[in-house]
Amino acid sequence: MASSTPAPPNRSRLEGLWQDDLALHERLLWAALVPAAGAYRVALAARARWWRRMKRHARPLVVSVGNLTLGGNAKTPFTLFLASRLRKHGLKVAVVSRGWGRTVNTKRATLVSDGARLLAGVDEAGDEAVMMAKSFAGPIAVARRRIDGIELIEQRLGPLDAVVLDDAFQHVRLGRDVDLLLMNAERGVGNGWLLPAGPMREPLRAAQRADAVIVNDGGRAGAAAERAWGAIPRSIAEHPRLLRATLRPRALVSPANSAARWTEMPESLMGRRVVAVSGLANASGFYRMLRELEADLVGVLEYPDHHVYTTADWQSIIGAARGGAVLVTTEKDLVKLERFPFARDSLYALRLEVVMDPDDETRLVEMIVAARAHPRAAAGGNPDPGTKEASGENGR
Repeated sequence: MASSTPAPPNRSRLEGLWQDDLALHERLLWAALVPAAGAYRVALAARARWWRRMKRHARPLVVSVGNLTLGGNAKTPFTLFLASRLRKHGLKVAVVSRGWGRTVNTKRATLVSDGARLLAGVDEAGDEAVMMAKSFAGPIAVARRRIDGIELIEQRLGPLDAVVLDDAFQHVRLGRDVDLLLMNAERGVGNGWLLPAGPMREPLRAAQRADAVIVNDGGRAGAAAERAWGAIPRSIAEHPRLLRATLRPRALVSPANSAARWTEMPESLMGRRVVAVSGLANASGFYRMLRELEADLVGVLEYPDHHVYTTADWQSIIGAARGGAVLVTTEKDLVKLERFPFARDSLYALRLEVVMDPDDETRLVEMIVAARAHPRAAAGGNPDPGTKEASGENGR
């Protein structure tokens, strides 16, 4: 649903039941979800046992980036950050993702970009893959089975040194050399329950198989940082390789050169009247960044995650910007909105970047580079989880 006022995002009714402070009637509704969470736990355990036996391995080094909860953990920006850093170390790196949001899905794998040219659109590749192709100078492929995407890239473009898998912590059917787990310090793990009774894709104990945990602390300091870190479960906060990262705005991008790379410009929004347009699982961080850039947020248009924009949506967006306001969206949404005839200089996307402490970044990259010398035995890593991790208890 679209909203015309800059109010906080409307969470789904289900997500609203994942909070700790529920009214009595909400607790009764939540209790009805607990049996389904139990069934989901059983399915996870069966799946883990199956793929422990049937797992396949790819030829290049495989690094997985993912999380334990639904949405809001900056997986895709971190995937781009990591792939770019590995390229700077002289590795031939590709990115492979699931391709969420694509409406045409007839191929086992699709080559989205060869590093220089965009070879597939949103319908074939999904919004996130096309978004990555707009800023990453390496190959990108999408495939339901990630190994199909890796093999397609190597068939077309030659051998790779490393592959970064976007949103693949649960994709245990493909062996990986390094498993990276992302956490949002502000959101934590919610109520700690498995879906649909909570936001957890896997039990908390699944974090044991991560070679490193990267916590997005939102760039907060002092008391705000302490409050944010309070949402991180102790078992994760005590991980032996706990690293910090911050997601922050880097620039505005314009679709003026949409055939290849977008035009990038400084992110100056100070005092400008802005209507925010987003189709995200959780847009609160997006709104917060706009306010921190001192934009005058006069309107919000909020759509479901991976929303496919229609002509009616375009007309609503144009209407919301009447009066001289500028439209600011996300890069993931811009790949779908740029096909509409917006007025020149009226539509921009906020480009984000991941920043890590230099020491943490060095530790991370050195761990991955070292893993090349010991395939499928990353330093400090844990074996793939068996039944215990897949069926571990809920809660913090």
